[in-house]
Amino acid sequence: MTPRFLAVKRRIRETADVITIEIPAEGLAGGAGPFKPGQFNMLYAFGVGEVPISISGDPAKADRILHTVRAVGPVSKALAMLRRNERVGVRGPFGSHWPVDEAVGFDVLVIAGGVGLAPLRPALYHLLRERPRYGRIALLYGARSPEDLLFRREVEAWRCLPELQVRVTVDHATRDWTGDVGVVTQMLPKVRFDPLDTVAMICGPELMMRFTAASLADAGVTPDRIFVSQERNMKCAIGMCGHCQFGPNFVCKDGPVFRFDRVMDILKMREI
Repeated sequence: MTPRFLAVKRRIRETADVITIEIPAEGLAGGAGPFKPGQFNMLYAFGVGEVPISISGDPAKADRILHTVRAVGPVSKALAMLRRNERVGVRGPFGSHWPVDEAVGFDVLVIAGGVGLAPLRPALYHLLRERPRYGRIALLYGARSPEDLLFRREVEAWRCLPELQVRVTVDHATRDWTGDVGVVTQMLPKVRFDPLDTVAMICGPELMMRFTAASLADAGVTPDRIFVSQERNMKCAIGMCGHCQFGPNFVCKDGPVFRFDRVMDILKMREI
C-alpha cells in the first residue's frame, strides 16, 4: 500500500490533454519486477490523490516505465502537470495482462479507441518483437479527430511495416485528413484475418468495446478469444476497498484485462 516516490525522467506531450511521463523502473513498491502488457500502476500526486494508470511503454525496456495520462480529473490533471525531476508516488505493477503468450500461432487483432491505445501499446511491442510466433497481426485504431490520435509518429512508422496491418480512422475529419472516417468497427472488413483462428484485444470506451466485440462475433470470432480492458472505479489496487467490484470480480485483482465471455453480460450494466 505504500508508494515509492520517484523522479520523472521525461515528459512527452501526446495531444492537447494527454501526456506521457517516464519514470525509472527500479525501486518500485514491494520490489515489483518487470510488468506484463496490460498491467497498471497506481500513481499518487502529492496532496491530490491516487489513480490507476495503465503502463504504456515497452516491457523489454526494464529500466523505465511509461504512463500515458489523460487530464480529465483532479489527480490526472496534477499528474499531467508534472515536470522533469518532480516526484510521483508509484505502486505496482498490478492486475491481469493481455494474452500475448496464449495468442502464439493465432492471427491477432489489436483494436483501440482513443486513449485505449496506451494500454495496448506494450502488447504491440511484444507482438512485433516476437513476430514469427504469430499469424497475421492488425492494428485498428480510432479517435474522435486527428488531433486526438496518440503516438502519431509511431503509428506512422508502424504503417510502413510489411508485417503489420494498420488502419486508422477518426469520427470527425479535418480539412487535411486523408485517412478513414467512421467508427473503428468499419475497419474490420479492410484487414485480413481468419475469424476461426484469431485472438482479439480491445481497449477503449465501454460502448466501443461492446460494439466491437459484437462485430467480431458476427465475423465469427468466438467470445472466449476476445479480450477487453476494464478500469471501473479502481481505488486500492489490492481488492480491499471493494470499490471496483464488477459482478463477481474485482477489476483491480481479476482485471483489468478480462476474457469477454466472462464479462459480456456485466458490461451491459450502467455504472451508478
